[in-house]
Amino acid sequence: MYTRRNIVYGFVISFTLILCFGMVTSAATIVQVSCGGFHSLALQSDGTVWAWGLNVYGQLGDGTNTDRKTPVQVKDLRNVAAIGGGVWHSMALKTDGTVWTWGGNWAGQLGDGTTKSRNTPVQVNGLHDITAIATKGQHSIVLKSDGTVWTWGRNAYGQLGDGTTTDRHTPVQTRVLVNILSIAGGGYHSLARKADGTIWAWGLNKYGQVGDGSTTDRSIPVSLSGLKDIISIYGGGDHSIALKNNGMVLTWGFNRCGQLGDALAESRSAPYPMEGLKNVIAIAGGGDHTLALKSDGTVWAWGGNNSGQLGDATNTGRGLPTLVKNIEHATSVSCGGEHSLALKSDGTVWAWGLNKNGQLGDGSALNRNTPVPVAIK
Repeated sequence: MYTRRNIVYGFVISFTLILCFGMVTSAATIVQVSCGGFHSLALQSDGTVWAWGLNVYGQLGDGTNTDRKTPVQVKDLRNVAAIGGGVWHSMALKTDGTVWTWGGNWAGQLGDGTTKSRNTPVQVNGLHDITAIATKGQHSIVLKSDGTVWTWGRNAYGQLGDGTTTDRHTPVQTRVLVNILSIAGGGYHSLARKADGTIWAWGLNKYGQVGDGSTTDRSIPVSLSGLKDIISIYGGGDHSIALKNNGMVLTWGFNRCGQLGDALAESRSAPYPMEGLKNVIAIAGGGDHTLALKSDGTVWAWGGNNSGQLGDATNTGRGLPTLVKNIEHATSVSCGGEHSLALKSDGTVWAWGLNKNGQLGDGSALNRNTPVPVAIK
């Protein structure tokens, strides 16, 4: 979930950014990072957005379709309060409550009424008073100040929640949802948290990622039973994660790569509490892996690890949490398809995992199974 009200996003804090090539500081500070499928985004305190990685559909927003191994500034975009990366597109929420998008658009995920991909930002049609944005796959989700949820883009499995499976090129209101406080997007499913503490989910449910105890796809949101005291929700590729106010983590959905943190189950169709992981303050879900940030500033990872996305100096998948190497005093985390990002309290941004398209931002195309610093200007 990404909001403009407080720009905390899982305990993100502002800081002076130190470039990885020497101790050169920027006047602006990083306030949020977000992983797309194969690209990465960073929001600076001056309201500008920077991007790096795969750019075949224009998802970096720099006016080209050229991959970038180090960050470049998104063109003509100012006064941004929050960012979000989809698998092939990107989103930004401005301080005036408008939403801007760029990148792939064949399913209408940019919300501009067309299916034309864009390599610079365009404004989403008809939206105002937006307080939060979310995306993970090929659909987009926003939360309005009145507590309603609006969606657009791919809808083959009902992930827009409008009661149909029809793609939408402009925003439509998600049914039955009112008094919503936060939202999250998965690969083909969506999640919302209401003011009364209930969690609602919809979309693809083949692996139980909706969490209602079934494997039936849902085109209208359903309430999940047995959940309480949830303070944060997140969608992975085909799994879901929830964080309780006591620092405990619950997971459900697909688990073939161990992304639920349960070494025994193949999948779970209802939320299941993870054992042995405590004092968590932020969570993130990737294509087949999961990250947790603990109150002591350490980062823990589990799930698929073919590209080193767990950051434990191996390429071995893990069904139980493993400590990410060389990350201390972290303040937030984000997951992509097979890469990960972390912000540290000393002002550095670190990345690990798949780097074929430069999504780690270290100037190379080498995969990394331990974190490396991102070269943000």
